[in-house]
Amino acid sequence: MGHYLVKVRLRPPARTGFPAPSSAERPPMTVSTWNIDASHSSVLFVARHMVVARVHGRFERFSGILRVNPEQPTQGEVEMSVETASIYTGSSDRDAHLRSPDFLDAEAAPKLTFRSTRIEPAGGASFRLLGDLTIRNVTQPVAFDARHIGTSKDPWGNSRLIYSARTTVNRTDYGIRWNKTLDNGGWLVSEKIDLELDIQAIPATA
Repeated sequence: MGHYLVKVRLRPPARTGFPAPSSAERPPMTVSTWNIDASHSSVLFVARHMVVARVHGRFERFSGILRVNPEQPTQGEVEMSVETASIYTGSSDRDAHLRSPDFLDAEAAPKLTFRSTRIEPAGGASFRLLGDLTIRNVTQPVAFDARHIGTSKDPWGNSRLIYSARTTVNRTDYGIRWNKTLDNGGWLVSEKIDLELDIQAIPATA
């Protein structure tokens, strides 16, 4: 996979001496479709192991689309699909266990999906991305703390929208209840899992 540097352009809201146009005067918002560039994006997770240690992992195969107006990049819709069998933590034995019915049950539930339902502004380039997350064929509402990092052009002239998003879910809400009790009374694997998305999206026509 090639790597390259991109220049990020952050644009503050324009300041003018004229009042903002009324909703009746504003032109309709132009929404375009953007594809998530999986080769320059990541879907990561972090879990606690034996109470104190942090185990980091990622999913290596995923796709998604954004429907947004590039001039208002904190508004729009998001859909993502992740292949559960592509989980990777650096341990083949652990990865096999995570794919098993004890955890993701990748054979019976090959996809982990997210579909946004609404977006709430959180000031500046930040926003809350609310939607439905489906794991093991169980759907629960979640809220990501998200941010539009910027808009860039790559060396080939393609526009890119760059975002980050974070949330924490309880795996037992999705029927993932496997665990073992430690001698100190704690659990081998934490119930709470941190999810971290770093996304680059390119126009669907690129």
